[in-house]
Amino acid sequence: MVVVRRMLRVTTDLADLPTTTPDVPRGSRLDDWWGRFLAVGGRAAAWRWAGPLAVTLLAAVLRLVDLGRPHSLVFDETYYVKDSWTIVHLGYEGTWPANPTDTSAPTTDARFAAGETGIWSSAAEFIAHPPLGKYLIGLGMLLFGPDNAFGWRFTVAVLGIATVFLVAVITRSLFRSTFLGTLAGGLLAIDGQAIVMSRVSLLDGIVGFFVVAAFGTLLLDRRQAQRRTDAWAERRADAGRATLWGPVLWWRPWLFATGLVLGLATATKWTGMYFLAFFAVYSVVSDMLIRRRAGVTFWSSSGLLQQAPVSFLLTVPVAAVTYVASWTGWFVSKGGWDRDWIGSAGGQRWTGVLAWVPDSFQNWWHYQSEIYAFNIGLHTPHSYQANPLLWLLMQRPTSMYYVGTDAGQAGCAVDRCGAAITGIANPFIWYASVVAAVVLLVLLVTRRRWEYGFVLMGIAAGYLPWLLYVNRTVFQFYTIAFEPFLVMALAAVVGVLIGSRDDPRPRRTRALVWLGVYLVVVVLASAYWYPLWTALQMPWDFIRSHYWLPSWL
Repeated sequence: MVVVRRMLRVTTDLADLPTTTPDVPRGSRLDDWWGRFLAVGGRAAAWRWAGPLAVTLLAAVLRLVDLGRPHSLVFDETYYVKDSWTIVHLGYEGTWPANPTDTSAPTTDARFAAGETGIWSSAAEFIAHPPLGKYLIGLGMLLFGPDNAFGWRFTVAVLGIATVFLVAVITRSLFRSTFLGTLAGGLLAIDGQAIVMSRVSLLDGIVGFFVVAAFGTLLLDRRQAQRRTDAWAERRADAGRATLWGPVLWWRPWLFATGLVLGLATATKWTGMYFLAFFAVYSVVSDMLIRRRAGVTFWSSSGLLQQAPVSFLLTVPVAAVTYVASWTGWFVSKGGWDRDWIGSAGGQRWTGVLAWVPDSFQNWWHYQSEIYAFNIGLHTPHSYQANPLLWLLMQRPTSMYYVGTDAGQAGCAVDRCGAAITGIANPFIWYASVVAAVVLLVLLVTRRRWEYGFVLMGIAAGYLPWLLYVNRTVFQFYTIAFEPFLVMALAAVVGVLIGSRDDPRPRRTRALVWLGVYLVVVVLASAYWYPLWTALQMPWDFIRSHYWLPSWL
């Protein structure tokens, strides 16, 4: 009996001792090394900016080197470049000579590329897109000359580079990870469609820059609204008052900036309005959810009755005023399209309650209705048009330039050579990003992280509205406006897959190894496709090997 009591006493004493188990290694050896590296001096703070700046520098190299190649107007540069040169002189788009009927004579494009950049007239031309993007392209031409292909592509290239930087810093801020931000920016930096749309003077890359910038300002506004609502609720709780309606937040400079930047996007191309609609609705919905989490009693009524009108006033009217202001050149000139529609063209003035509206604005409004009718009714067949239903499959990338040469011509050393610019995205980035967007949707439902929904909202704003126009003539490169959000989705899913440095060492190590393998494949693929993104002359057999799907050719 004594022995039993002693055994029980010993057992009790042992139970009171802390349980010890062998330490399980956490993180990979790379994590260990990286932690030691960042622990020295101010390296951690430096890395916060070094990563995004490094991928931005890479983007600059890939976009600016030999930007003037080819020295000819590529695809729709035939419209935008020439219109840009007249708009910076006239305030509206002038008219260029028609191509000669004699096919042996140089075309207008060839004359322009050869330096005959003053052959336009002041007669107005009907143009189906707003003026801002053309002013920006024209700025580059004013800086470097209109006869310099580098000049007429410079602004688009700079904005493409800036988009990479924004994607890196926004992703870093959104997911609190410099690595994921650097990864997202790096993937966009080396992607083919992003490179092509930064090296060709079209409007969609400009729209993409403004949209990503607005996404960043909306993120800043959301976080500011979260902090202010939480602080308000805390003060009410300390005072013993019920949080019935929630605060009305008028001072929201970042939301104002969102409306301003989306107005600039719309002033470049009307697709900016889709993002304006989605972003404005998102700001209201997120306000309502923030109030609910802050303990506001009638959070839904509070959001709709109080903050929704404020959010509307800080976005939509601001965007509208910005859009109208972009037409200042048209208003102050006398020769723009429809500028005298009521006078010389026989247009009818408005009557009734709108009779007071100035003729200039009525003329402008008629011009806008013509632009709308043109864009909605555009069904002209094109060999590279791509149905929006198939955009995510990259079924029909746009070939923007091709010149074939025979042996001995322009340095061709084989039987047949060619120089091409085709908007094929890096397949290992594009398709992985599309899959990641689907995975992120599942994660949003299962984990309910607002960051996932925020990224998906950007994708939806750029893609879903186009499903209303499946019979319209549209192109694959329109996806550049929402591709940055696809890349953010890919970075977010990568972050989930690789885990953290607190994971068991075997799992973490395997995840990083597989990520390394994937990134090597991505980089090699970009190196392989780069000649077809930048009009480098290559043997035809090499060019043909890039068309993995028959519809790509």
